[in-house]
Amino acid sequence: MISSIKQSTNLTTFSTPSPRKNLSPSKNIQIQSLPTIQNPKQALTRKPLFISSIQRFGPKSRTQRQNPAITCKAYEAADRSQPIAIGLTEESEAAQRVKIGGYFAIWWSLNVVFNIYNKKVLNAFPYPWLTSTLSLAVGSAIMLVSWCARIAEAPRVDVEFWKALFPVAVAHTIGHVAATVSMSKVAVSFTHIIKSGEPAFSVLVSRFLLGESFPASVYLSLLPIIGGCALSAVTELNFNMIGFMGAMISNLAFVFRNIFSKKGMKGMAVSGMNYYACLSILSLLILTPFAIVVEGPQMWAAGWQTALSQIGPNFIWWVVAQSVFYHLYNQVSYMSLDQISPLTFSIGNTMKRISVIVSSIIIFHTPVQPINALGAAVAILGTFLYSQVELRYFLACM
Repeated sequence: MISSIKQSTNLTTFSTPSPRKNLSPSKNIQIQSLPTIQNPKQALTRKPLFISSIQRFGPKSRTQRQNPAITCKAYEAADRSQPIAIGLTEESEAAQRVKIGGYFAIWWSLNVVFNIYNKKVLNAFPYPWLTSTLSLAVGSAIMLVSWCARIAEAPRVDVEFWKALFPVAVAHTIGHVAATVSMSKVAVSFTHIIKSGEPAFSVLVSRFLLGESFPASVYLSLLPIIGGCALSAVTELNFNMIGFMGAMISNLAFVFRNIFSKKGMKGMAVSGMNYYACLSILSLLILTPFAIVVEGPQMWAAGWQTALSQIGPNFIWWVVAQSVFYHLYNQVSYMSLDQISPLTFSIGNTMKRISVIVSSIIIFHTPVQPINALGAAVAILGTFLYSQVELRYFLACM
């Protein structure tokens, strides 16, 4: 629980006026502090408290009645928690669970569809830099039109917001391009198996670059993740070093994206939908010149004609679909952060990878050896165990 108290200047105790009878003129009234939380785990599962104000004791003048002496607000320890009324019924809590389940179902479905169309495009048009750029361009266009048409409320941001967002956008751009490069070289399932090792990168970066320390249980939970990813890589039938390194670089970039986001964007009053929209626009501006230098319009034109001659008009639909679904699945994932805790989001992300891996194997008929499937299962199980250990470590630190 994080609480904030705004108190008027030099006001710690209050004295009742002397004209009242049966009250001593020097009698002081103390304001008791807020009660502490005895069960941190219970605090994480309940909705955040909101205490509107604590009024001044004793008779009030007109000015005092208008301006309370102390304003007290209590929030759950999450970046975007909002104050709500106390006393939610069981029906409203059940509705909230259904809403979260709906977010997860839409998120996973959109992500599966994106990965399928993205792989189709990359098989016919092996230019991941342009493909990544188109994904960001379509998403940025969707949000700009939504803001101009007032379908969605435009964010009120200043120069400081864009300065804080810039390192986040750089890391997001690198991670996005690296993942697309990986999927252009290897199977979708293999890319996501390697990307399930992101928690290991998170712990190692936090330990050696940020100086954070973790208990032994956290390090032990990384062993199945690392072991499972290594087993899958060694036994992958269509192994490609560029594809493998692309997934590894994507993991590292997204870890830094999360770190920059927590440090620089904390306290910024922007919704999840608008936050990702601004991130897409800035990433598009960063990526476009690099895509032109690395691949270039001449290569794109030749590859586009080849893809159209081989696939036909359906190729254009694939490009549009992969771009639209990329934006939508990321949009929903960021919107879900407004409704759920980071831990629940982490578990949902793990389950998302399972759905993508299984569906891609079925749709693309990816050959999988039993030992390769075992490595994938161990890596994903390790990711789930890591999220549980991380929760216990978080509660112990409170």
